Formats: sequence, structure tokens, C-alpha cells
Amino acid sequence: MDQRQDPYPIPIAMTNSLIERKGSSEPAVPVPVRTVRLGLLQGFQLECGECEVDLPLSSQRVLAFLALQLRAQSRSYVASTLWMNFDEERAGASLRSALWRINRSGHPLVAADSRSLRLMPDVVVDLRESERSAREVLRGEICSGAVRVDDLAAGDLLPGWYDDWVVNEREHFRQLRLHALEKLCEQLTDEGRFGPAVEAGLAAVSSEPLRESAHRALIRAYLAEGNRGEAIRQYEACRAVLRRELNIDPSPLTQALLDSHQRVL
Repeated sequence: MDQRQDPYPIPIAMTNSLIERKGSSEPAVPVPVRTVRLGLLQGFQLECGECEVDLPLSSQRVLAFLALQLRAQSRSYVASTLWMNFDEERAGASLRSALWRINRSGHPLVAADSRSLRLMPDVVVDLRESERSAREVLRGEICSGAVRVDDLAAGDLLPGWYDDWVVNEREHFRQLRLHALEKLCEQLTDEGRFGPAVEAGLAAVSSEPLRESAHRALIRAYLAEGNRGEAIRQYEACRAVLRRELNIDPSPLTQALLDSHQRVL
């Protein structure tokens, strides 16, 4: 009997696959489905089920690049972007080598044909999940109670990677989640849920200490909660970091928050 490995294994993500026990009348047994997750926030991480999959950096870069694209990309474009200092022939060889190592992992990660590449659609990417939550918050399409602050404060995209295609996407995501955290803080404050509101405001300030709008959202939460001392402390922290880093004072809009509260009192 030929004991060689089947060169066309059944993909893990096939949810309707069944194993039929030979020589038995027992019903077919469903194949357990293992979710493939690709983490790009706080660093690269690839998991299949509960197992972490190790890949060399070249293969990580291919998967990360494809995960950031909204559609299939030509092989030549992927190769020239990831190996821009190589000539066309060498860049293409490097791409083929990286894809071979990805395929050796035994998991269906890249859909490829002779001309184009794309990430398999059933690979779950944490960046896309966080982006989806952020956009739903900004559009008011989701109840604040259904959003966890951790979903929006998961960290930067691939820290330590400085390719242009990463840097641009990192800044785009950073702005998106900061606006979402501020909006969530304001919404929770209006609902009187001050604990989660403060948590969202602190996450926004921690992500970007120089962002006055984040400080203002947090100050409003403290004032609405009745913690004027915390609000003043937060204002002073805002003023200190702006003076130290930019040699400027908080804007009149930020100062007016405390002034208007004093007038009310």
C-alpha cells in the first residue's frame, strides 16, 4: 500500500467535512473545526485552534501584507513591495520561498493562483475585528454595553515594523481607534456609566498623551461623576505633558470645561 502523504489534504476550515469509520456501521463523525487567527496588534501572532504557528519573518511579512489588503494582489506587486531592494527575478524567488514555508505549516492561509494572492477569507484577523467595532461605535450602530474597551485598545499595528505599507496603515488604525474610544467615553458618560467611561477615556489618553480631545473626554467623565478633584488632576496632567513635549498650554476649549463647571457650582 502506498503510504505517501496525500498531496491534496482537506483544508482545516471545511466545516462540513466528515470522517467515516471504515468497516463500521457507526455514523460519520464531524471533523472538529479549528479557527485560524492572525494577530497583527501588539505584534505578529498566528494561531490554529489553541496552537501557535511559528513562521520565519519573510513568511510573516507576506501574511501581514495580504491581511492589510482588501482584495487579491498580483504576485509581482507583492514581491516588489516586500522585497523592493531586489531585482524582479530575486524578489519573485523570495516570494515563492516565503509561500512555500507558509504552505509547509499545514494550514490553509493563502489562496494563490498563477497571477495573484490573497489571504484565505476564513482567517480571522484581529485588526479587522477591532476596526469593525470602532466603526460601529462611531456610526452609533452598536450599544455601548456591547463594546469592550479592550476591543478598541488592543495596541498598535505591528510595532517595530517600519515598512511604508505598515506605517501608513498603523496611523490610520490609530486615529480610528482613538476617535472610537473618545466617542465611547462620551456615550458612556451620557448614560451615567462612569466606570466604563473613565476606562475608555484613560485608554485614549494612554494611547496618545498629547491628544487634548482625549483628555477632554476623560475630564467630562470625571466631572459628570462628581469627581472634580480627578478632573482638575487630569487637566494638570494634560497641561504638564503639553508644556513638556510641545511647549504649549491647553486650548481654551479644554480650559473652558473646568471654568464652566465652576460657574455651575
